[in-house]
Amino acid sequence: MNDRDHTVVTINGTEYLADPGQNLLDLINTTDEDVPQICYNESLGPIQTCDTCMVQVNGEIQRACGMKVEAGMRVQTKLPHVHKAQKEALDRVLEKHELYCTVCDYNNGDCEIHNTMADFGLDHQSRPFQPTSYNRDDSGSFYRYDPDQCILCGRCVEVCQDVQVNETLTIDWERQEPRVIWDNDVPIDQSSCVNCGQCSTVCPCNAMMEVGMEKEAGFLTDQQPGILKSMIDLTKKVETGYGPLFAVSDSEAAMREERIDKTKTVCTYCGVGCSFDVWTKDREILKVEPHPESPANGISTCVKGKFGWDYVNSDDRLQKPLIRRGDTFEEVEWEEAIAYAVRRMNEIKAEKGADHLGFISSSKATNEESYLMQKISRQVIGTNNVDNCSRYCQAPATKGLFRTVGYGGDSGSIDDLAKSELVMTIGSNTAESHPVLASRIKRSQKLFGQKLFVFDLRKHEMAKRADRFFSPKSGTDLVWISAVTKYILDQGWEDQNFLNDWVNGFEDYRESLEPFTLEYAANMTGFSEEDLKDLAKEIVEAKTVSVCWAMGVTQHMLGSDTSTAISNLLLITGNYGKPGTGAYPLRGHNNVQGCSDFGSQPDQYPGYESVTDDEVRKRYEEAWGVDLPHEKGMDNHEMIEAIHDGNLSMMYVIGEDTGIVDANINYVTAAFEKLDFFIVQDLFLTRTAEYADVVLPASPSLEKEGTFTNTERRIQRLYQSLEPLQGTKPDWEILQDIAKEAGFDWNYKHPSEIMDEAASLAPLFAGVTYDRLEGYDSLQWPVAKDGTDEPLLFVDGFPFEDGKARLYPLDFELMYDTTEEYDLHVNNGRLLEHFHEGNMTYRSAGISRKTPDSFVEVSEELAKERGIEEGARVKLISESGEATGTVTVTDRVKGKELFVPMNGTGKSAVNLLTDNRVDKDTDTPAYKEIAVKMKVLKKKGKSPIPDNNHRRGNPVPQISVKVEEKWKRDDYEFPGSQVKR
Repeated sequence: MNDRDHTVVTINGTEYLADPGQNLLDLINTTDEDVPQICYNESLGPIQTCDTCMVQVNGEIQRACGMKVEAGMRVQTKLPHVHKAQKEALDRVLEKHELYCTVCDYNNGDCEIHNTMADFGLDHQSRPFQPTSYNRDDSGSFYRYDPDQCILCGRCVEVCQDVQVNETLTIDWERQEPRVIWDNDVPIDQSSCVNCGQCSTVCPCNAMMEVGMEKEAGFLTDQQPGILKSMIDLTKKVETGYGPLFAVSDSEAAMREERIDKTKTVCTYCGVGCSFDVWTKDREILKVEPHPESPANGISTCVKGKFGWDYVNSDDRLQKPLIRRGDTFEEVEWEEAIAYAVRRMNEIKAEKGADHLGFISSSKATNEESYLMQKISRQVIGTNNVDNCSRYCQAPATKGLFRTVGYGGDSGSIDDLAKSELVMTIGSNTAESHPVLASRIKRSQKLFGQKLFVFDLRKHEMAKRADRFFSPKSGTDLVWISAVTKYILDQGWEDQNFLNDWVNGFEDYRESLEPFTLEYAANMTGFSEEDLKDLAKEIVEAKTVSVCWAMGVTQHMLGSDTSTAISNLLLITGNYGKPGTGAYPLRGHNNVQGCSDFGSQPDQYPGYESVTDDEVRKRYEEAWGVDLPHEKGMDNHEMIEAIHDGNLSMMYVIGEDTGIVDANINYVTAAFEKLDFFIVQDLFLTRTAEYADVVLPASPSLEKEGTFTNTERRIQRLYQSLEPLQGTKPDWEILQDIAKEAGFDWNYKHPSEIMDEAASLAPLFAGVTYDRLEGYDSLQWPVAKDGTDEPLLFVDGFPFEDGKARLYPLDFELMYDTTEEYDLHVNNGRLLEHFHEGNMTYRSAGISRKTPDSFVEVSEELAKERGIEEGARVKLISESGEATGTVTVTDRVKGKELFVPMNGTGKSAVNLLTDNRVDKDTDTPAYKEIAVKMKVLKKKGKSPIPDNNHRRGNPVPQISVKVEEKWKRDDYEFPGSQVKR
């Protein structure tokens, strides 16, 4: 780096090298100079509300956080009048915030007001604390707001507006007493707040606090309000001056450290892979605290990751193994359950052969547990009949990417998505399914000019925010993608240099596009030809393009082909191998990527090596000391069919409620009833477990160690926060017990040893070790033996023999449509607040009171046509079954499109309607291809969307906190101006 890359700044007489354009306060914070700062937070940037970071710059007092360095800048932080200005700002803060630290639940060593005052040496304040005329807002389920402790720093507003980009919070600076408000001044519970919890994460004090902390964190805080007020007054009388108060409160904070554990974990919900510290006291979960160094999420969370942990301590948790005796379950000891399970498996294997047994891994379990499940299947039993729930959602995306670019995972990191000039989302309700990742896109669009194009049937949040929203006919994404690609080629707009250097199969692929004319695409999709031309032009003109897609693409009979078409388009335009580009098949579960990565698939060993490859198989045979099966096994769809056909007699399912989440659940549960033997391993007696012969009580992620792999291919460690609930065991321990009973003593003492074994056998993970994943460190596969990983794929070519990608020819035939009788199309998907079928989230009282049940979204025009209103009850009837639901009338769907969330259970479960049709290449169920007729049971009634649901709120978008409005107030004077006088 040469001198021109640096800027010289003098601070208190010493010269420092700064990066050009660096924030001045950031530079000061790298030196030994101390400057108070309360509103500033590196994750948020300058807000400039608290005025405490006063410094003198070239003779003028300025806010350091609001300045960028310039060459020759001379900064003074210690001059008497600078110190006086800083003290004035701190006194103003204490007018709004009462220091009663010893009896405050936020007194945990990280209260930034406490720490700033102590570091500054402030012994008393010049002006007394002034309470506001406002009451506390305790209306929300998850956090509360105390205006009497709020210093109006605006961090909560900044994080809500410009990091989460939910745009609920503002500060009303025009009031006589300014305060933080929700929407247009409604209580927390009646607002558009989605309870991501980021306001409480960034609050520098106790103004916004998680309700789990209240009366729990401190030794003296579990008091009634009146008693607490008396204690505060007594504290102030006894602790004259801040010195003694801080000494006492620091001692009390240190005592808290002895009983509050802070353990790093990785979220157990969606595929974003948020990591954070979980604060626990005994088995109580006090709060979740994201870390600025969290690689996938930084300080961000969503409602599930921040607050959706009640299920861990639910009374519904299984605590004893169960064995079916006739029509009932009997609780037994572990030894009996394990011995019985293995004996029955061995009997079936001996009588009918190993291939009569099938194994389903869990996308909620760890990488190590997926590895052991496929090891049981292959080494202990001797079958490749092992699969996982990626078959339900992501297998087609993986297939499309393996065909074209050689790796079945996201091309880059979430950071790359944020950098992209144009992001396209296809069949992805990103803001609800992957909320923290969506926030990165929303932020880039709002603040940095990123373009967002959304393709979906529903006008969900991302569609409403999009620069361009397209709503194609269901199942026709392949057509418009191919037509746009053909038009680009016809105009000569392709990236010819990229194609020459890095891509094979161009001529055959170009020929395959001949049918995909603009006219054909317009007829099939409902787009206009002009729209398709404009789209092609925009894609070509963008320097970098990233495409995100999810189940709206993959859960069709042509899911693999549509995923392939996306990759073809990216190759034609040269959008691989550089920052801000690539394919992002957004993984749904926390470890659905890792579950496949580590071998729970019928045709692949860990690291995606084929079970039919003799050399690969030999490597595992030598390591495991057995002969392994040569042919690919059955996937989970084929297993269900095989049960009905009499070709599969036993299943072992871990952490998967197959009886709700698989398609055509009447057919699936009928298969369960035909099994000779069925083992289910789970936290709860799920719908699936009700059919089991043996139920083994497992432990959730907070009760074990291991690793998860997120949608970015990022492998992260989780540490044990709680001891396993009495009577339960982590999945890896249960699987090891099963193997030992069957005569295979694996003798793993810790999950790190399982990872070491997997890394020694699978080249994709060669350099993965727990030491390299310590704390918040992570690795994105492939990982070389020396630990080098690849956050951005394909920089040096593609993982084929010649290093070149492959264009893959496709054709199209519309395989699904509605009919005259079944005239409505049912779309389905996840909700922000509930995860999939809701086995975990329905056990959160706070989440359930906001969203108690599923619903049926009906368009305004269809409601009018059928004579129904909000709250109507309807029965939806498909050729496979029927489901009932309560109607909400909305503009999110149009025409004869319906939407039913996946969290319905009982008679409202959407998979009562789905059938056995699957993607032709991967057997992923075509969940999105459901034609139904509607029977009206009741014409109107109570809305299924409660009054306090965030969907009823009215957000108020703005940039940051509008601090200029504070500065315009008659009662505001810049502290630097005061000390000049």
